[in-house]
Amino acid sequence: MAKILVVDDEADMELLIKQKFRRKIRDNTYEFIFAQNGVEALEKLQQHPDLDIILSDINMPEMDGLTLLTKLPETNPIIKAVIVSAYGDMANIRTAMNRGAFDFVCKPIDFEDLDLTVTKTLEHVSQLRSTLQAIKENNILKMYVDESVLSFMTHQEFENSLLLNEEVEASVMFVDICGFTAVSEHVPANTVVNLLNKMFDQMVHEIIEQGGHVDKFIGDAIMAVFQGNYHLDRCVEAALAIKQRLESFQENLNDFTFKPQISVGINAGEVISGNIGSASLRRLDYTVIGDTVNVAQRLQSVAQPGQIIVTQQSYEQLKESFRCKEIGEVKLKNKVKPVVIYEVTE
Repeated sequence: MAKILVVDDEADMELLIKQKFRRKIRDNTYEFIFAQNGVEALEKLQQHPDLDIILSDINMPEMDGLTLLTKLPETNPIIKAVIVSAYGDMANIRTAMNRGAFDFVCKPIDFEDLDLTVTKTLEHVSQLRSTLQAIKENNILKMYVDESVLSFMTHQEFENSLLLNEEVEASVMFVDICGFTAVSEHVPANTVVNLLNKMFDQMVHEIIEQGGHVDKFIGDAIMAVFQGNYHLDRCVEAALAIKQRLESFQENLNDFTFKPQISVGINAGEVISGNIGSASLRRLDYTVIGDTVNVAQRLQSVAQPGQIIVTQQSYEQLKESFRCKEIGEVKLKNKVKPVVIYEVTE
């Protein structure tokens, strides 16, 4: 549901908005908050930090709409404002745009046009929020955000939010390129890096295709995480696709041809998701941790080249959709009892 703040001192504006958008209010598509001037609007912004957009008049007592625009970046740099005013001359339009207004709608209001403008503005805000999420996950802030967002990210409340974590159900996959360390001892560094990146590109393609995301690159291995519906099935599908894709991959290196094989460990269960690292150094990785992750990594360490290994618990969930064969019991690090493992073959 989108949350919209309407700032206007005209008495009938609230009633008019509620009438014209009654269906979307009834369907919980839009929720409207109302303020009569810029001062009251700033108070509403404090009370409702999840507001998406503002529809604001220009001429209001205490604080006008143009002044309000100058206050928004320091209050909430994500929120976007649309000016809705009878003062539609070019001077006011230019002033509004220069102060950060996303759009301008003239009174008397064409509500069909206003609805389209609101939709367009909400889409833009949604893209900004998605970008912020990607920034948190990829830890590359300064390359993709402007100064106002970076300023917001230095606030204490944002730092605190980075340290929040949650428990989620997920499947974790570790994929290692077997024998790659030996290759790196016989070819130049640039060749090693280019070859590794070329294989990673192919592996990442299959992970993304199945709705997973790459948590991190660890040397010549990838850690990937899958969440949502059928996350374990999609994780295994990605592993099988990676194996098949790399079977046809080869690279001529000096006096020999390199044909990669992978070993894969997959485990499903509850993980802790959050930003791990040092807030004071601003070095945080958005990642998952926990026993489920540890077991997936240890399963990969016991997998032979070409094997995709899962636990018996995962096998019970997969056996109706995938062909698996029992390997037997293995001893995993920090596990008191041996674990029965299975290989997924197709």
